[in-house]
Amino acid sequence: MDFKAIVDAAADIIREVPRSGLLMATVAAIVGSFVGSAIARRGSAAGRTLAGASTLVLAGILVVVVLQVSRFDPRLDVAVPELGLPPQTVAGGETRVPMAPDGHFWIRAEVNGFAAPFLVDTGATLTAVSVPVADHAGLRPRAGGLPVRISTANGTVSAELTTIDTLRFGNIKAGGLDAVIAPNIGETNVIGMNLLSRLASWRVEDNVLILRPHNPQPVAVD
Repeated sequence: MDFKAIVDAAADIIREVPRSGLLMATVAAIVGSFVGSAIARRGSAAGRTLAGASTLVLAGILVVVVLQVSRFDPRLDVAVPELGLPPQTVAGGETRVPMAPDGHFWIRAEVNGFAAPFLVDTGATLTAVSVPVADHAGLRPRAGGLPVRISTANGTVSAELTTIDTLRFGNIKAGGLDAVIAPNIGETNVIGMNLLSRLASWRVEDNVLILRPHNPQPVAVD
């Protein structure tokens, strides 16, 4: 990585600080730890208290970050607390999606009742929605959420974490699903691995994507 790339990456991080309460708390805790340590070296008890409190805050932020990131992996659902967020669930019956003429699998899904097209992308870690769809579906950035960097056709952009209460397509219903509100992706929405990996299986046969949840059952009516 050259010097310009390092500067650009640092500038991206700095731009994100005002938009993220978590990053602002991290910066404040680092500054508090530095100032407290400097004061403590002069024998001040207040300095030691400030430095200790800042260290505890940093430790707490680290735990929050680890727990948020762990939600992206379904293998950690049971081992890690939910931080007050709803569990991510996928239920329903087998759904078959034929390949579109462009060679991709497209699904017409409802996000909190608002219908929109989604591209099934096995290379995407998280489900992503465009800003217009997020607005229509009533999705809002998660308070204290960790900003996520994603790659788009227009380059790498920052996206805000959100929670989809209900996402329906075919015979499948997902609830409490982590997603990102992604700017600059046009009208494209993506179903990512955080949903697909919660299925019992998914496979492609004769240009048909077959999605099968664990313990298939009728989708509950709200």
